[in-house]
Amino acid sequence: MNDALRGYLELLRPPNVVTAIADVLAGYAVAGRGQASRLPWLIAATVCLYAGGVVLNDYFDRAVDGSERPERPIPSGRVPAARAAVLGGALLASGVALACGATRLSGIVALGLAACVLLYDAAAKRHAFAGPLTMGVCRGLNLVLGMTAVPAAATNHWSLALLSVAYIAAVTMVSRGEVHGGKKAVAALAMAVLAGVVAVLVMIALRPGGWPILAIVLTAALTWRVGPAFAAMYADPRPAVIRRAVKAGVLSLVLLDAALTAAYAGPVFAAIVLATAVVAGALARLFSVT
Repeated sequence: MNDALRGYLELLRPPNVVTAIADVLAGYAVAGRGQASRLPWLIAATVCLYAGGVVLNDYFDRAVDGSERPERPIPSGRVPAARAAVLGGALLASGVALACGATRLSGIVALGLAACVLLYDAAAKRHAFAGPLTMGVCRGLNLVLGMTAVPAAATNHWSLALLSVAYIAAVTMVSRGEVHGGKKAVAALAMAVLAGVVAVLVMIALRPGGWPILAIVLTAALTWRVGPAFAAMYADPRPAVIRRAVKAGVLSLVLLDAALTAAYAGPVFAAIVLATAVVAGALARLFSVT
């Protein structure tokens, strides 16, 4: 693989993009898995929206990365900044257009998601509170995007997206210490948020008509994957430890999605969601997730 191609692939963060597909699949499962012809539009849309977001994130961070992470594609010169900006903008626009191919509500949600992505990349990420919250909203809207295959279901179940909002806000909050180290208070708050998310997932798992044992097992797997990494970060908030915790948090969002899917759609569809984790994990051996 030549250096230029490798640079563009690093810029796109392939492991993270795969986790975005899991959000949409989970939202679609919660919505009842109706209107299957709309699902490919939504998957393509989320791939473009997420990829556009991470590209523009590096574009707006290029000055800081020049001193803190000079190995990244833009500061290293492997990807020209102007081309990254065009690529990111084109991907966001494509994501909104593809979502419109599903339903009108899908297009509206995708447009709101694209706006939140731009807000985060250009400004919000520099703020201790607004940054994590905006990133969490992005992932929550991504879950809702999957629900919009059946618009009435999205109206009824959108509040489930608050789980993704809280979880990703916590992961984003601790990621701010990846370069210079973190604070124990932030790690403690992140662990408290994780505990709250797990508690709500257990309550959802016990809803009538679902697959409670499977949903609880997947919730336990989420706790096992992320809990120790967050606890290690609390005990030793050095950058390397924080990076491992963030990696575990990002990749384990698939387990949250799978637990929701199991509660609403059973084992087969939950297995499909989990398959995205296998792909993301394999890609994470080749490309950075942070």
